[in-house]
Amino acid sequence: MKLKLLAAITTLLIISCKNNEMKKEPYTWPNVKPPIADTKEHVRIMFGDTVPDPYYWMYDYFGKGPDSTKVVDYLKAENNYLDTMMSSTKKMQENLFTEIKNRIKEKDESVPVFKNGYYYYVRTEDGKEYYKYCRKKGSLDAQEEILLDVDEMAKGHPYYAVVGIEVSEDNKFVAFGVDTVSRRQYIIHIKNIETGEILSDAITNTEGDPCWANDNKTIFYTSKNPVTLLSEKIKRHILGSNAANDALVYEEKDKSNYISVQKSKNNKYIFIYSKATMSSEIKMLDAAKPTEPLKIFAPRMKNVLYSVIPLADKFLISTNKDALNFKIMECPLDKTSVDNWKDYIPHRTDVLIQAVDEFKDFVVISERKNGLIQLRIRNLKNGDEHYIDFGEAAYSASTSSNWEYNTNTLRYTYTSLTTPPSLYDYDMATKKKELKKQQEVVGGYNAADYVTERLYATANDGTKIPISLVYKKGFVKNGNAPLLLYAYGSYGSSTDANFASTRLSLLNRGFVYAIAHIRGGQEMGRHWYEDGKMMKKKNTFTDFINCGEFLVKEKYTSKEHLYAQGGSAGGLLMGAVVNMAPDLWHGVIAQVPFVDVVNTMLDESIPLTTNEFDEWGNPKNKDAYFYMKSYAPYENVERKNYPNLLVTTGLHDSQVQYFEPSKWVAKLRAMKTDNNLLLLHTNMNFGHGGASGRFDYIKDIALNYAFLFALEGIKE
Repeated sequence: MKLKLLAAITTLLIISCKNNEMKKEPYTWPNVKPPIADTKEHVRIMFGDTVPDPYYWMYDYFGKGPDSTKVVDYLKAENNYLDTMMSSTKKMQENLFTEIKNRIKEKDESVPVFKNGYYYYVRTEDGKEYYKYCRKKGSLDAQEEILLDVDEMAKGHPYYAVVGIEVSEDNKFVAFGVDTVSRRQYIIHIKNIETGEILSDAITNTEGDPCWANDNKTIFYTSKNPVTLLSEKIKRHILGSNAANDALVYEEKDKSNYISVQKSKNNKYIFIYSKATMSSEIKMLDAAKPTEPLKIFAPRMKNVLYSVIPLADKFLISTNKDALNFKIMECPLDKTSVDNWKDYIPHRTDVLIQAVDEFKDFVVISERKNGLIQLRIRNLKNGDEHYIDFGEAAYSASTSSNWEYNTNTLRYTYTSLTTPPSLYDYDMATKKKELKKQQEVVGGYNAADYVTERLYATANDGTKIPISLVYKKGFVKNGNAPLLLYAYGSYGSSTDANFASTRLSLLNRGFVYAIAHIRGGQEMGRHWYEDGKMMKKKNTFTDFINCGEFLVKEKYTSKEHLYAQGGSAGGLLMGAVVNMAPDLWHGVIAQVPFVDVVNTMLDESIPLTTNEFDEWGNPKNKDAYFYMKSYAPYENVERKNYPNLLVTTGLHDSQVQYFEPSKWVAKLRAMKTDNNLLLLHTNMNFGHGGASGRFDYIKDIALNYAFLFALEGIKE
């Protein structure tokens, strides 16, 4: 026994020493002065509260006003400063790009999905940035048809995104949305698959969501306001007609609602959804009768969300009506008013219902319990139920491309922090599953080389906050390891423990990667979201800080080696925590951060503002104004030390406009009292989601990692 123990200790020491062999030397940063943004007098007065905003002029770019050129010049100056400061990492960034790219299988093909007589799949080719969307009729041995060759279509465009690919019921036409600016304003095009001709029908300023009626000539779509980019109207287009004359089917008057149009899986109905954060309403029509008037399913109710799933003999309704964690109700096909709803799967306080997938003989309910997804299968013929066994303690799972209605096969994806994304076909009748494909990590990957843990930090109010983390074997819990803590924490969006091959570049250099499942998401149920929004938003920030403090206390890292990262609403999180606990982090990456909360939510001409009053509050209300102001990162920059910061944005970002992070950086430069790095990178060609190609986005990851490695003194 002693010999075995000695051998184990020796092995651990050898592994630990190897991990510590990573070459670490302090970086010498260039002695270059950063750009200093001009200031202009501007004052906001609300409820007797006077707030100077000397960088308000940065809003001017899209207004094409007198300062628009100056805005671009400032952003370019910041880019040049970043390039200079990070110049010694240029070779490392190039190496990281190659390293990460080389893990991706360049020539690849998705698992085919069957629908309406055809097998659909996507394939990629060596060295190409985009995709080819293809199909084969009846058999995988049939001749390939290329529906869309995006590699060809994207030539000459720095950005090219294709969305909403939908084939008509007669299989002759494909409709799709294209964005070449990265503002999510899509032009819908229609292609004749048989002839290859792109029709003259170009429908502009849409959500890129074509929805075919059953007559094979009518398309429904969502039209956007060209200024606010809000989805305001559902229109109906007839093939061959002038889109300017398209019929108005529905107009949303409530600016806090998003609208969309979609077809039921059984092809019988077209649904128009109108949804705010806390209420929804559905209108419907027969997909075979596209010109008939809309029928309302159930009028919107205050604080009630619902969605509809049509079965052969009834409608199922997923709703939070008298059910915080949602429940499933049912109603007859011809009696859809709420008075006719009755329980089908009752509400449970410990289980959140997230989605329902319908098939001819089965329904699949996606549930969340104890922070983990469960897939519940119900047989519609006999009422029998069972759950799929995933076999791991921490993971992420979801139903996948289940387009076919008349099948017993469920397709789902499974992944964990150490398991690459895996696609399964599951026979719901026999309970047998088949692994169809697992993401290949080119160059080799052994899951046994890595360790995952599930921990719980204690929040200020005593709530237990889950943390998922992963590290390479040989990690020693002595406080010396660098750790990157990630979170999002808004909109009820849950961040599950999943795999990313890009992350191996961190883990293989000794980093621990951790996800904080903070409130504002929905990991632990609907209450998790309710306790992290509106007038409870600060729980999101303090939860994250508590997770960081816990990881330091437990010696997974130390303040000198703790890093944080978040994007968009997660970037708001980053801005808040550097104000609230600046000495906890050695470095922070804030990607497209939503940091100017008050000013953005006051401006209803900005995309998304009115849609999100139920998420953040409306600052035209006094209580909401002062609560928002108390945490908004831009409002709370002070004269004090801040950690090293890398901030990223996109000039064409429609979700979080470029001026939020640029104003924040300008104010930080003027106020901070330290000599730490403050870098702003503006992508002049892209928007909120970054690059559109398969590989271009890796450049941003390489920059982020080089920033972290430089702060850690990692040279290779």
